[in-house]
Amino acid sequence: MSLENIKIIFFDIDGTLIDIHSKKISKRTLETLIRLKERNFILCLSTGRAPLTVPRFEGWEPDVYLTFNGSYCYNRQQVIYKNPISTEDAKLIVKNAASINRPVSAATPKRLAANGKDDDLVKYFALAKLDVDVSNDFDKMIENDEIYQIMSGGIEREYPAFLRDVKNAKIAAWWDRAVDIIPADSGKGVGIKHVLAHYHLKKEEALAFGDGNNDIEMLQAVGTGVAMENGSNELKAVADDICGHVAEDGVYHYCVEHGLIAEIGSNRRQSNCS
Repeated sequence: MSLENIKIIFFDIDGTLIDIHSKKISKRTLETLIRLKERNFILCLSTGRAPLTVPRFEGWEPDVYLTFNGSYCYNRQQVIYKNPISTEDAKLIVKNAASINRPVSAATPKRLAANGKDDDLVKYFALAKLDVDVSNDFDKMIENDEIYQIMSGGIEREYPAFLRDVKNAKIAAWWDRAVDIIPADSGKGVGIKHVLAHYHLKKEEALAFGDGNNDIEMLQAVGTGVAMENGSNELKAVADDICGHVAEDGVYHYCVEHGLIAEIGSNRRQSNCS
């Protein structure tokens, strides 16, 4: 598989760049990002996380952030695309969750606030080294602020209950005990289309790495979609290729094998991409 035309690369974070067990990025994976940046690829983080919870990596910063599963995309200069949940739908989702005894956390670009917490929600946040912040003004936030994502503990059989009578929302899940609820007309694939249009790039010039079911649209929105070995079977079924496990530096080895960077420790120089 030739990647000679690649100009932009999208990376999921949890399970792709960061091992969800160690909760860390490996030195080789971080060095991969640094070397790709040196070669002038446009590098993008594509995540279900909120902007304020996106991890910072020492010595490297992405060019573009796709947050809330693609509902809020921005670079250092501007917001490229945003698509909040309607207030009507947000209020109904909160009500539906309460009917099945599920507390939720709602997210704006600058804040996360919850109306309660249960074991699944606490463990979901812990995967990103976060605590659930239960707020007294949660209802006011839902009423007055732009909500981009609602998170809750939840399993697949509960999905219909969350969305009962909701007009324009869907579930994007990458962990089997929690849900991210976003606008139905959003998702990582939609965010990527807007980012590609912003940079005047074609689908065929884009590469993406992911591991969860919320990455399915992402892999379908690029020319070459790569699933991690530790990824879901559903994602692997739509992927163009599969790389190694996140715990074994799968992204690094894939980039070396396909000539995107030199092997770490090598003095071989590579020309910058155009």
